[in-house]
Amino acid sequence: MTSRYTVVRARRELLKLVAQSPLAYALGSMAPLARAFAQEEFPIETLDQVLNVFDMHTVARARMLPGHYAYMAQAADDQAMLTVNREGFAKIKLKPRRLVDTTNVDLSVELFGQRFDTPVFCAPCGAQGAFHPEGEVAVARAARTKNTLQILSTVANFSVEDVVAARGAPIWFQLYPTSDWELTRGMIKRAENAGCAALALTVDIPARNLEPIARFRRENNEICQACHEPGLAAAYRAMPMFDGANLTGMRLGIAGFTWDYIDQLKETTSMRVLVKGIVTGEDAALCLDHGADGIIVSNHGGRADDTGRSSIECLPEVLAAVRGRVPVVVDSGFRRGTDVFKALALGAAGVCIGRPYLWGLGAFGQPGVERVLDILTRELRIVMQQMGTVSVREITRDSLEFSL
Repeated sequence: MTSRYTVVRARRELLKLVAQSPLAYALGSMAPLARAFAQEEFPIETLDQVLNVFDMHTVARARMLPGHYAYMAQAADDQAMLTVNREGFAKIKLKPRRLVDTTNVDLSVELFGQRFDTPVFCAPCGAQGAFHPEGEVAVARAARTKNTLQILSTVANFSVEDVVAARGAPIWFQLYPTSDWELTRGMIKRAENAGCAALALTVDIPARNLEPIARFRRENNEICQACHEPGLAAAYRAMPMFDGANLTGMRLGIAGFTWDYIDQLKETTSMRVLVKGIVTGEDAALCLDHGADGIIVSNHGGRADDTGRSSIECLPEVLAAVRGRVPVVVDSGFRRGTDVFKALALGAAGVCIGRPYLWGLGAFGQPGVERVLDILTRELRIVMQQMGTVSVREITRDSLEFSL
């Protein structure tokens, strides 16, 4: 039986031949493609051949079902935010220091009294069963092995109880509020009783243009519907956090809610309450006015809105408004240890990754997630040594040069 990965490799060989043909060069427009395929691509078959997270992406894209890959990969509108998030890092330069003893480098961080061996965390991402049968449980085991933070999505495929058990330590729970307060309150209490240490309220999708994923479904309906019932209600019923709930007329999302909702959450739970999706200093200040215990700077990996502003570009003004009063974590677009270092140097308490660990999950399961965490942690250690910083606490803006 021919694997999907074999088919992808064959397609690349065909593109290479086309790109190198005399006709392609005559047309001129094919020249960039010819250059892209001028070198033989190394076929990645085993985990130890994965050198960076982009390698992992290549394997995951080949092995995952098209509809599941599209769900994870798509972004807002024309998908430009995927590029915007990456380009933001190029606007921050690094200033290495020399002849500093960096034999021993400490990457550990502490948040709300919990110590982690790395500041690279696993962001909340829904429906991870689409990427591997063990989904969020596999990620929890990887997070346990690497002693890092996992944030569980409201729309996870595995229960919060199972994920906490697999992690063996407190996780955070990401909340998509519903239009039914009693249902939402029940989910919050369930997460609290399961041992979650913090609640991260996602606020960056009051409305969303679903054109990219709708376009895929229109063009690949048979593939997309092969393993799904139509309609959102059916999808929610399959999620453990909605077990036994009456979903008639229920809406999921932040539309219609205001800042008072944070006050309501603070009165409801003993967990720390963070606000996820903040990208301006004004909103950061309002978070603190309403008692938020932390902030996650995020544009939802480019999936929420098309603003032209990268997450790393938004981080400084949020940190300026917070002035160290609560921890600020950041996500969206992080792919290299240098990216993580830049965020830490600006003042972030940690960095969340989403797609990179999903690539690892889709490519190799739990070992793939562990490999991604290892790669980014190794890269971060290297850049810390290059910058002459032997602990995360020593990373400061002195290592940066700005063109923001």
